[in-house]
Amino acid sequence: MFGIVSRMDIQKGMDIAFNALKTMKKIDFQAVILGTGDPKLEEAAQDLQKLFPEKIKVEARFDAGLARQIYAGTDMLLMPSRYEPCGLAQMIAMRYGCVPIARKVGGLNDTVKQNETGFVFEKPMHMSLVGAIKKALKVFADKEAWKQIQLNGMAQDFSWNASAKEYLKLYLSLVK
Repeated sequence: MFGIVSRMDIQKGMDIAFNALKTMKKIDFQAVILGTGDPKLEEAAQDLQKLFPEKIKVEARFDAGLARQIYAGTDMLLMPSRYEPCGLAQMIAMRYGCVPIARKVGGLNDTVKQNETGFVFEKPMHMSLVGAIKKALKVFADKEAWKQIQLNGMAQDFSWNASAKEYLKLYLSLVK
């Protein structure tokens, strides 16, 4: 099951995600989409739900409690951002054992490691995302490998303490 918890915005690559899901007719999947924003993208999400009523559920709103349920209850989080200075959803998802499939850009590139903590793709195109999804689904079929990726993600420390230690290491290396 795929989850999307995002602002409905071109920056977040929602059009990429929606087009990817449209092309996956022959793949057995379910998806839940939570977010609000650009009315045209909200309408596109609703159209997607109408096209695949048995596969896709859309909640065009934001609800922090429902977001946590999505992170906890889905297998993979789709994050096809065109640019993402930091990104929080992938870090939250990993903590819950939800494996991110993210575009290799900005903070997503810093936090999601291919076949280690998630899956990444380079081009901001729906078929590039579909390729990453297919790779993730192959690993998902191997329960031990999937469990290891989940555990790797859950073990990540994105706290300020960890960041401060890394900065201190960097500063100390510069003054030597």
